[in-house]
Amino acid sequence: MNSEKELINSCIDGDIRAQRELYEHFGGKLKAIALRYSKSHEEAEDILQDAFLKIFDNLPRFEYKSKLETWMIRIVINVALNSIRNRVYMFPLSEVDENVQEEAQEVDLGGFDFKELIQMVQSLPAGCQVIFNLYAVEGYNHREIAKMMSISEGTSKSQYARAKSLLKDMIKQARNLNYGNI
Repeated sequence: MNSEKELINSCIDGDIRAQRELYEHFGGKLKAIALRYSKSHEEAEDILQDAFLKIFDNLPRFEYKSKLETWMIRIVINVALNSIRNRVYMFPLSEVDENVQEEAQEVDLGGFDFKELIQMVQSLPAGCQVIFNLYAVEGYNHREIAKMMSISEGTSKSQYARAKSLLKDMIKQARNLNYGNI
């Protein structure tokens, strides 16, 4: 295809080769996003498949107000969040003090590959996993997350703090195991 717009129009017209090209071009990145919100590769595949169905159904309404990739990422995130809501009818998120302070503490991730980090994020409790992804990876603020998830800002902050603490413990434990094997 010559341009993204031509690719989109071919997909809208039902051209299977164009749809395959769109999938092959963006599928890997979108699957990585789905993996961050899922508990397994199989669940990520389901999210990705559902997301691409929505993408193809909604391409005629794509208005070029953002990059196609940004629009597609948003669809993957929405499908993942809906999957989580359906699976656990909105995971139990504890309400806490609205004055939760975020620690500005860096954690060295050197020595861990993408797969290991994804497994750590996938092992978080559902609420922590979603809030961590929305805040730390996608860049939403706690007010936006609270609105998106129908929770309080304090709940978003506490789940993020809990996710960071759990991940920090997992990283520390993995490092201890690795150093113990030397």
